[in-house]
Amino acid sequence: MKKRLLVLLGALLVVLMTGCGSNSVQSESTAKNSDPKVKKIIVGTGTQFPNICFIDDDGKLTGYDVELVKEIDKRLPEYEFEFKTMEFSSLLLSLETNKIDFIAHQMEVNEERQQKFLFNDEPYNVFPLQVVVHKDNPSIKSIKDLKGKKVIVSATSNSAVLLDKYNKEHGNEIEIVYSGSGSTDTITQIKNGRADATISTPFAVDFQNEQADAEQKVVGDVLSNSKVYFMLRKDESDLKEAIDRTLKEIKADGTLKELSTKWLGADYTDQ
Repeated sequence: MKKRLLVLLGALLVVLMTGCGSNSVQSESTAKNSDPKVKKIIVGTGTQFPNICFIDDDGKLTGYDVELVKEIDKRLPEYEFEFKTMEFSSLLLSLETNKIDFIAHQMEVNEERQQKFLFNDEPYNVFPLQVVVHKDNPSIKSIKDLKGKKVIVSATSNSAVLLDKYNKEHGNEIEIVYSGSGSTDTITQIKNGRADATISTPFAVDFQNEQADAEQKVVGDVLSNSKVYFMLRKDESDLKEAIDRTLKEIKADGTLKELSTKWLGADYTDQ
């Protein structure tokens, strides 16, 4: 009887110690989850934007925009950010229909977007767009050489907006086609000659050449050096102010420059 009692007491002691241990090692994320005052924010992003938001070799969502959002989340105890990934073309509709609270995907301001959505005030990157062709293509050296050519871009992207504007000003001389599966489709179509060019950034081209043997090169002058922002719903003014305040801190202490250099190969921030 005594032996059985000792065994039961020992088991109870183990349970009590385990319980105490699990409570004392609560992570910051768990603490946020359990705090009813913390507001959950769903962040929409993609998985096929090289260096910006993509799935790495370990199956982890990462990149410049992703890691910046994580850094902002660390500094805003009143919010908890959770990523929701989707095709880029679905991001605007998801924001409009309240499925996400803001977009982190190198969003450039334009009139159409401003009518529907809210941008934060503090830019976090400068987005240099240039013409990109196959490395063995000697005939295309600038956007002027795209007349009569087929150029592939993602629908609703900065590149698509730029090309559409250019076409309106130059008699629709460029044939614009839209990629079916992000960067993979673009790489394939330029490699096999079904498309003549795309519009992208130097850091995206470097990444694709290294990781996917894209065989691409950047040509001509920078077509657009637009600042990029996070895009929110119109009713998220409090969140916008919190993001802007935190971004200024991240810029001031050098963290933003470090993230840009790590993920994009140079300092593309607006300091």
